[in-house]
Amino acid sequence: WMNDPDGPLYYKGWYHFFYQYNPEGAVWGNIAWGHAVSRDLVHWTHLPLAMVPDQWYDINGVWTGSATILPDGQIVMLYTGATSESVQVQNLAVPADQSDTLLLRWKKSEANPILVPPPGIGDKDFRDPTTAWYEPSDDTWRIVIGSKDSSHSGIAIVYSTKDFINYKLIPGILHAVERVGMWECVDL
Repeated sequence: WMNDPDGPLYYKGWYHFFYQYNPEGAVWGNIAWGHAVSRDLVHWTHLPLAMVPDQWYDINGVWTGSATILPDGQIVMLYTGATSESVQVQNLAVPADQSDTLLLRWKKSEANPILVPPPGIGDKDFRDPTTAWYEPSDDTWRIVIGSKDSSHSGIAIVYSTKDFINYKLIPGILHAVERVGMWECVDL
C-alpha cells in the first residue's frame, strides 16, 4: 500500500521521494515512510524504509510530512505521528549522516513531539505539516498544518519557529472553508 508523497527533495545530485507505505501488504495500516531516489526523475531505485513507527509519539503511524533544506544545507523533516491513542502530533527528524547522499538513515529528535494539537482542535484533527518558508520580517520559519474546527470547517493554521523545535501559533486562521471537514495535505 502506498499513499501521500512526503518530503520530496533534491539533495547532492539525487531526487528523493518519500511516501506513506505499508511494508506488510497492499492494505491500509502499519504506516511507515518508503524512500526512492532518482538522478533523472524517470528511473527510480527503492531504498530501505526511511522512517518506521517505533516511538510512543508515532507508534500508530509515520504519516504525511515535508522536507525543508535550510540555507546551511541542513535538512529538516517534519511529519505527523499518531500515538497509541491516535493523537496526532508533529515530529522532527534529520539525516543521521548528512554526508550520505542517499539519506539512508534518519534520526528522530529527542524533543519529539514538537507540536501537539492546540486548544480547540481535536486530537485526531492536526496533521500534514508543510515545507517551511522563511519570513524575514521576524527572522523565523513558518509552516502550515491542516485541521478542522468544532464546526467541521477545514482550516489551515500557521506556526513560526526559529529552531524547528520551539513553535509559536500565529493568531488567526490562514484559510478556512465551512463544513468541508478535515483539511489534509494543505501544501498540495
